[in-house]
Amino acid sequence: MIGKGPGYIFIAWTENGSVYAHCLREDGTLGAPDVSSSDCTADDGTDGVELWGECYSIENTDTLDLHGIGFFETGIPPEIGNLTNLTYLDLGENWFEGEIPPEIGNLTNLNYLNLGNNGLTGEIPSEIGNLTNLTYLDLEWNELTGIPPEIGNLTNLAYLSLGNNELTGIPPEIGNLTNLNFLGLWENILTGSIPSEIGNLTNLTHLYLSSNELTGEIPPEIGNLTNLMDLSLGYNQLTGDIPSEIGYLTNLTGLYLYNNQLTGEIPPEIGNLTNLTGLYLYNNQLTGEIPPEIGNLTNLTGLSLSGNQLTGEISSEIGNLTNLNHLSLGYNQLTGEISSEIGNLTDLMDLNLGENQLTGEIPSEIGNLNNLGTLLLNDNHLTGSIPPEIGNLYMLDELNLSNNQLTGEIPSEMGNDASMLHWMNLSSNELTGEIPPEIGNLYYLDDLNLSNNQLTGEIPSEMGNDASNLMILNLSNNQLTGSIPPEIGNLDGLDNLNLSNNQLTGEIPESICNLNIDWSLDNRFNISNNQLCPPYPFCIEDYVGEQDTTNCDQVYIIDGTLPICYTLHNAYPNPFNPVTTIRFDLPEDADVQLLVYDVLGREVAELVSGRVLSGFHEVIWDASDVSSGIYLCQLTTLNSVITNKMVVVK
Repeated sequence: MIGKGPGYIFIAWTENGSVYAHCLREDGTLGAPDVSSSDCTADDGTDGVELWGECYSIENTDTLDLHGIGFFETGIPPEIGNLTNLTYLDLGENWFEGEIPPEIGNLTNLNYLNLGNNGLTGEIPSEIGNLTNLTYLDLEWNELTGIPPEIGNLTNLAYLSLGNNELTGIPPEIGNLTNLNFLGLWENILTGSIPSEIGNLTNLTHLYLSSNELTGEIPPEIGNLTNLMDLSLGYNQLTGDIPSEIGYLTNLTGLYLYNNQLTGEIPPEIGNLTNLTGLYLYNNQLTGEIPPEIGNLTNLTGLSLSGNQLTGEISSEIGNLTNLNHLSLGYNQLTGEISSEIGNLTDLMDLNLGENQLTGEIPSEIGNLNNLGTLLLNDNHLTGSIPPEIGNLYMLDELNLSNNQLTGEIPSEMGNDASMLHWMNLSSNELTGEIPPEIGNLYYLDDLNLSNNQLTGEIPSEMGNDASNLMILNLSNNQLTGSIPPEIGNLDGLDNLNLSNNQLTGEIPESICNLNIDWSLDNRFNISNNQLCPPYPFCIEDYVGEQDTTNCDQVYIIDGTLPICYTLHNAYPNPFNPVTTIRFDLPEDADVQLLVYDVLGREVAELVSGRVLSGFHEVIWDASDVSSGIYLCQLTTLNSVITNKMVVVK
């Protein structure tokens, strides 16, 4: 149909219940469509369009909020473009599939558009550039590809979030959006450089370009964005120096440049950013010294410069940062001593100075850091003794002082029974003296490594505290003497034990079989290169490694086949399901009964009854026909009655 309106000619046709009308230009081309619909009649009696089973008035619908309704595995219908009076459209969190229909460009009155948190694919349609009244556009958390240059038409935008998509490249037209406060392009596959036009966005308060594949240098024009509060460029491939113009961004509270390939020195102008609470430059290739101006940033709560090539000393000005919760300077080439001013940082929860070239002693002032949860000073050249004040750090969860040149004894204060310590590594130092029995008070300790020192004396029985949560114990490569305490068997959570290369003597206690260890794995169990004597507990007899038995009882050496007393060993495994092995030793031929009873004293199994020759014996008990519970195994001979407890777990 061809018709005339006031001052124009139009062409119209119907399709699928909709009426499409285009104005006819003087040059014969068609103008933008005017789309109306006769799908349905809305509740107010006006013409409507049916969307997702509802009829919406074309004339009177200005707001459509269907956020989180859950239109799973459906698409956004092109008929959405009929609602040309919409000013607010929110279809977020519905897991729509398919592409954004180009008809979205008909909604030229929109101020607010949210299509985020869906499964939309394809490119952002160029028609999005028609929505020149938009102030808010959220397309984040989709699978969209490609940002059209027409995005630059949306000059009224204040909020633009395109994060978590599959977008490539930042069009320079983005520099037209001079009213933007928020620009989020994080977690895409953006390549190329950051366009210098980004410096036009002088109203920006938040800029997020992290987790992309951006290359090139940070443009100095970034210094124009003097209203910025958050700048996140982490996890890219940016190179070059940090521009000194960064010092103009005096409103910044968060600066995130981590995990790039930035080089050069940290510019001293960074000290101008006195509102910063978070400064994260870790995992780059920064060189030079830490500028003393960093001490101006007294509002910092988080500072991480780790994983660079920084040199020089840690300036005493770091002690000005009394609001710090997290300080990480590890994995650099820092030298000199740890300043005593570190003790001023009483709000610190994490301190990482590991993997540097620090010298001197650990300052006792470190004991002032009562909120410290992590203390990493490993892999330096620290000397002197461990300050006992470390025992004051009740909140400490992880302590690593390994690979230094620390001397003296392990202070008993480190075994404070109020400690929350889970992980302690003092290995590869020059520590001497005995292991303090107070270590047994560390009930929360999971992992203890004291290996590669010069520790002497016996393994304290207190380490077998049955309230312990110890899972890994490494005392190897010391000069420990005496026997393995039987209390070690109380550590029923232990699955990794290394006592190798010491001077341990005597017999290995049978209780070691209570441990939850795969004995066959060298990296889980190692007691080799000691002076431990046979007979070895049956659970480890094939895994004791090399032992110096020169000083062992010669009766065993000459006639190792004869026990010296009646013995009923603990079942192994125990608890078990459904099979366990029970071993017993007879020094002479004897009439033997080996019976199993339940806790009420009722006999449930006869394992042995009769004459048995002297020697070492074992019996397999299959408990398939009994229920879960506690059972008693009793060995009876003319000269003895021995009873052990077993637990069946099903």
